[in-house]
Amino acid sequence: MNVSRLFDFPYYQLENKPLSNSIVSKVNGKWVETSTQEYINKANTISRALLKMGVKPNDKIAIISSSNRTEWNILDIGILQTGAQTIPIYPTSTKENFEYILNHSEVTYCFLSDAALFDKAKSIQHNVPTLKEIFSFEDITGCKHWDELFDLGKDTSNQIDVEERKNNVKAMDLATIIYTSGTTGTPKGVMLSHHNLVSNVLDSTSRLPLKGDDIKVLSFLPLCHVFERVLIYIYQYCSLSIYYAESIEKMPTNIKEVQPNFMSVVPRLLEKIYETIIAKGGELTGLKKLLFFWAVELGHKYEPYGANGWWYEKKLALARKLIFIKWCEALGGNINTMVSGSAALQPRLTRIFTAAGMKIMEGYGLTETSPVVSVNMYADEMFKIGTVGKEIHNVTVKIAEDGEILIKGPNVMMGYYKNEKMTSEVMSGDYFHTGDKGEIDSDGFLKITGRKKEIFKTSGGKYISPVLLENEMKQSRFIEQIMVVGEGEKMAAAIIQPNFNFIKEWALIHKVTLGDSNNDIITSKEVNERIKEEIEKYNKIFGKWETIKCFELTPEVWSIENKLLTPTLKPKRSVIKEKYIDLYNKMYSNS
Repeated sequence: MNVSRLFDFPYYQLENKPLSNSIVSKVNGKWVETSTQEYINKANTISRALLKMGVKPNDKIAIISSSNRTEWNILDIGILQTGAQTIPIYPTSTKENFEYILNHSEVTYCFLSDAALFDKAKSIQHNVPTLKEIFSFEDITGCKHWDELFDLGKDTSNQIDVEERKNNVKAMDLATIIYTSGTTGTPKGVMLSHHNLVSNVLDSTSRLPLKGDDIKVLSFLPLCHVFERVLIYIYQYCSLSIYYAESIEKMPTNIKEVQPNFMSVVPRLLEKIYETIIAKGGELTGLKKLLFFWAVELGHKYEPYGANGWWYEKKLALARKLIFIKWCEALGGNINTMVSGSAALQPRLTRIFTAAGMKIMEGYGLTETSPVVSVNMYADEMFKIGTVGKEIHNVTVKIAEDGEILIKGPNVMMGYYKNEKMTSEVMSGDYFHTGDKGEIDSDGFLKITGRKKEIFKTSGGKYISPVLLENEMKQSRFIEQIMVVGEGEKMAAAIIQPNFNFIKEWALIHKVTLGDSNNDIITSKEVNERIKEEIEKYNKIFGKWETIKCFELTPEVWSIENKLLTPTLKPKRSVIKEKYIDLYNKMYSNS
């Protein structure tokens, strides 16, 4: 069959390679499988119920979930089949953003996962006149349960109406509105058609090594994020079994249970995995410790396609047999590839994980481009470390005179919902202005050099790309998070969240006396001097004008929960600067 709309994917799977474990979630401590047929049957039941509830074509229905779960997919397909559109919302959004999004998109029904989200949505429901009802996936006192839709839709007499609705949905019709996280101002509603997303799935699939039988993938990135959502459609198209991790905290356990072959990651997750492995290596003694760090040093020098020569490859084969095999076992033992997106990835992580036998394929994209623009692929020598790969089929990348990346293709959004002015500001004919700066090398690989809005000019007129500095500095085990600042100032400086756990271990080994609290750690003279050494070490690879001249440490751990990180673990720059404005002013008043 021809796939042209998002709800075609499970039917394509049913026709070509149905699975008994199409989607798998953990319920009450046990993995519960949903077959392809059951997935479709339940989606149709939801569609029948929605029609009986009066849902019309182009109605908007919100989905909010604190974790990835099978219900999300069933609801997604069930809604889209009726000609209505889905409004996925980040669970970490403030109640003010909930209210804005629900009103702006004129949501009629809202489905959410748990009591915390229900409390947030219920508190603003009276301010959303279009919102008729809230349903929950979990049992919550005072909230309707989504099981009511299965009771309402079990009568199949109106399935003919569902089929008519499906037939009336065209590829170019709006499928979903994804609101950007909006760290400044109000969120923007990105309108994506069925064609935007389906074309991106079909044009990206060939870049991923997903052929074979019984391939399992583990999913933990939020489904409200377009990166993971499109990957889920890719997995369905390729008939792969999708396992949903319970949470990021339970990822280590879930990886060992599922033993996936493939998964998506964000740079921060890889950094945490690497830090954990290195910390365990540091606990070794004698020959084992020497061999461990010999393998690590070897991995950091990795180049693909045997570029380092036969002697390096021979040593690498030994390192994999003695050391790296244990890294693979820690990640379930079967992972051969991970695809990384959402933020810049340190090249050293690409090198060492690929050297260990778990290839990291970095890609690039935006919500407005559905999202994939480019991605590395190991086959056919389409993999270059330090780049985000080559553009995918049917997508054109152009670099503007000022270095901005421009995108043209079937994946480019329909526009911003109810905001033609903002849409016109980011479009030049068929080209979308990404706001990112980059370059294409002589081999056709795209490299991101910074975010246009984040690149700043010092008072001396010198331009600085903070992400390049931050990526280097985060190689230090003393630094957990870092944000480079200095726009309009005479120098670059940094606000740093130390790696408190590592610093405590370092202090024990070096007999440095620290207090019990994080405040004691950040005020320690020894800690500050040691972090200064790290900053000076990495400063050496940059021009004198762009080096970090001073820094301040924060006692808080930056997280999604305290609103300092986005759901994909990127620092919220404006929020962090506002929170630590006293530290910012201290750095520049003392300079």
